[in-house]
Amino acid sequence: MQNLKIILQYDGSRYDGWQKQMNTSQTIQGKLESVLEKMTGQLVEVHGAGRTDAGVHAEGQTANFKLSEEYYPDQVLSYLNRYLPEDIKVLEISRAKERFHSRLNAVSKIYRYTVDTLEKKDVFQRKYVYGLGQSLDLNKMRQAAKLMTGEYDFLGFCSNKRMKKSSVRTIYWIHIEEQDGLVRIAFCGSGFLYHMVRIMTGTLIEIGLLKRPVSDIKKILETRDRQNAGFTAPPEGLALVSVSYEEN
Repeated sequence: MQNLKIILQYDGSRYDGWQKQMNTSQTIQGKLESVLEKMTGQLVEVHGAGRTDAGVHAEGQTANFKLSEEYYPDQVLSYLNRYLPEDIKVLEISRAKERFHSRLNAVSKIYRYTVDTLEKKDVFQRKYVYGLGQSLDLNKMRQAAKLMTGEYDFLGFCSNKRMKKSSVRTIYWIHIEEQDGLVRIAFCGSGFLYHMVRIMTGTLIEIGLLKRPVSDIKKILETRDRQNAGFTAPPEGLALVSVSYEEN
């Protein structure tokens, strides 16, 4: 039995998210498993590091799966890229330790959210940015981002009202930059709750629009109440950039 680790990218525009579901065949995990089953003649379960939502993209998603027969990594990479849809591409593949798990062993992830502040979205970037069409106060947003940085209970930034596991996470840094009307917000953290990045982004956008004060961040973290946070930013502006492990 060999355990293979892959790094892949995908355009999530037409998919119902990463995780395989019973009511749709349009998931990233489902597409990967379908091709691997065709290659091996057996059912193969693929584990992803991040369960990206419907419409969310990935530049560096990590996943792993086990095969009962020995295959050369290059052979599997070539087969996957030959039969996967054009909007999914495997970038790298390598043998991993038997107990390696892409999600459980991840130590940090980087997500990036892109906001277009221009009047109309760029034609070629329209599927990968949120078209806000308004200018933002980046200084206010950076002040708020500093208050989000650190180890906190982020339940107030989570859409799952029935969260049973710990909602404590660590945000290592948040970078906000602007170029040619595009505001990019990058988040690096130990892990993220359901819709957490999109709710944090929505809150930062409202602060940037001067619709709420910077001090609201402390209120959200203290009350742990989703109702006190901002709107959930649309999925198309979000991308999983990379996943890190101790071996990196």
